Amino acid sequence: MIREYKEEHTAAKFIMHSEDKSFSGKGLKKQSPEPINTFIFNGGNAQNVIIDEVTYKMPAHCILPLVANQHFIFERPESLTAWQFNREFYCIVDHDAEVGCVGFLFYGIQHPMFIRLNQEEIEEIRHLKKVFSNELLLHDHFQGEMLRTLLKRVIIKTTRIAKQQAESYQSFSDEKMDIVRRFALLVEGSFKQHHEVSYYAAALNKSPKTLSNVFLLLKQPAPSVVIRNRLILEAKRYLHYTDKTAKEIAYELGFESPAHFSRFFKAYSGMNVSSFRSKT
Repeated sequence: MIREYKEEHTAAKFIMHSEDKSFSGKGLKKQSPEPINTFIFNGGNAQNVIIDEVTYKMPAHCILPLVANQHFIFERPESLTAWQFNREFYCIVDHDAEVGCVGFLFYGIQHPMFIRLNQEEIEEIRHLKKVFSNELLLHDHFQGEMLRTLLKRVIIKTTRIAKQQAESYQSFSDEKMDIVRRFALLVEGSFKQHHEVSYYAAALNKSPKTLSNVFLLLKQPAPSVVIRNRLILEAKRYLHYTDKTAKEIAYELGFESPAHFSRFFKAYSGMNVSSFRSKT
């Protein structure tokens, strides 16, 4: 079952998948991928999920948030419930950023984040699933606002649970954790143009050393590693899911030359570009 809500005047889109055997994320396989965030509820048994060609085990009774443009395939998609929405439908940035589309669940400290639910939480999500389903059958001028309210409830509930399960959030101040989130958000928006930690440190009004110390304290990969890993991930996505040449990918990702990109890719992926593409 796929049910969809659209607003023509705002281009807002909200989609609910349930018992949908075709549910997957196409990522860069689309010609013009529309940025859509996804919440996936696994109310059944554990199953495998492949996210950007890496296989993970999704535990039973958990929620998985995924950001836009990720490629994902589930072992048993028909057993899942998923809510998808674009920025036009829901994106609270200025006053409520922590539970917005740039918040903790999508740009926090761990990806992918499998958020386990207890029995009470499972029942609440199942109840919300029914409410979503009923609301998507209605067609009046209240529908969009009701769907946004329900989605925000899911996001707030899931954020609370995830923070309780994240050891770092129990040990350190919200201010330090927010630096990690804001850094991740900046990297996502600018990693193709800016490869240096100094750019992101300046945007956060921190020195590169201070920024690195915060990440070290929180036992997170160094900022330079985060940037490097994001570049490698995007390069692999292009190689897996597009026909772009190595030269086109190099310039797309902001490298000075194809040779520079090739050396970078081999150094941090363990194989050269042609070998990687030939094995996909």
